[in-house]
Amino acid sequence: MLALRTAPPVVLGGRRSVRLLERNLIVYRHTWVIIFSGFFEPIFYLFSIGVGIGELVGDLGGVSYKAFVAPALLASSSMNGAIYESTMNIFHKLRYAKTYDAMLATPLAPGDVAVGEITWCLIRGALYGAGFLVVMTAMGLIHSWWGLAALPAAVLIGFAFAATGMAGTTFVRTWADFELMQLLLVPLFLFSATFYPLSTYPAGLRIVVQLTPLYQGVAMIRSLTLGTVGPGLAVNVAYLSVMGLMGLLVTSRRLARLLLQ
Repeated sequence: MLALRTAPPVVLGGRRSVRLLERNLIVYRHTWVIIFSGFFEPIFYLFSIGVGIGELVGDLGGVSYKAFVAPALLASSSMNGAIYESTMNIFHKLRYAKTYDAMLATPLAPGDVAVGEITWCLIRGALYGAGFLVVMTAMGLIHSWWGLAALPAAVLIGFAFAATGMAGTTFVRTWADFELMQLLLVPLFLFSATFYPLSTYPAGLRIVVQLTPLYQGVAMIRSLTLGTVGPGLAVNVAYLSVMGLMGLLVTSRRLARLLLQ
């Protein structure tokens, strides 16, 4: 029996991961306000920075400043929503509530848990993204039919950061360790060409910015909503897809090591 429990885990979960989604829906159905509240953060940024400061900045690259900033805020919102859902909530379930210990006493495998939790993060992120895109459309900030692909693009960003965030959480030992997460997220939010073009950076720093995951998401959604689609879009998609799959792999194996030994 011991040999069976410590066998290498299945990386990709199967249909049983749906059971975990059902469990999360039951838990959150009485606290839906918490989920709904996440929709407002990018809206506040859009009106305070995109509209407010935009009146001082004027047009940028041939488009209004709010049209330039809005897709970046959508990408940032996808990152933040995925990270917070896949880190602190997961840490509580893993270290304190012992939720996953109980789940793995059922037919669920570590891969099922990883896929189920990450999918839940994507569902929440898709709800936020859809609502924000409705606001962008109402404000006339979608300049191309390519903008229809912005929602799946936002889900891809959520997948990359949710999987990576959950993988990182399996290494966290105390709540204080999450301060390091903030130390990483704030520079990503501010310096990923979110509020000003990449061309404003010095040449050396520009390369560093282009290698960051949030920049890939910002460039992807901005190209879709502004209709400036090019070969770089494939690079953005490949980067975030590989990032998400690697995070899923690490998460599955780490859960098996922590919970099945």
